Amino acid sequence: MTGSRSITETLERSSAPWQPHLVAQVNSTDVKLVNLLGEFVWHTHPESDELFLVLHGHLTIELRDGNVELGPNELFVVPRGIEHRPRADAEVHALLVEAAGTVNTGDAGGDLTAELHDARSA
Repeated sequence: MTGSRSITETLERSSAPWQPHLVAQVNSTDVKLVNLLGEFVWHTHPESDELFLVLHGHLTIELRDGNVELGPNELFVVPRGIEHRPRADAEVHALLVEAAGTVNTGDAGGDLTAELHDARSA
């Protein structure tokens, strides 16, 4: 099938945490795969909701009014403008869906801001 991608192979090639890899675009939405480990930064995405789907591991999405705990095959949508911080105490593999061009650190910027890697041609 044209345009198909192996989730497992993409995640194996992208071992560095917090470095998303673009695997597909659907209309004006990016579909990304990412390995997560440790704490990310508190941030918001003022213009985009962000969907987290955990493929492997356990992810905590910290929100100012409480935490969301996700295990394999569970998902959560962080609404646009809501401050959040993902945390993975052990390695997590996740699929993210958000508006095309969304920066991983949102409005926070900083050292964890990643250049989006395009895994579609790999």
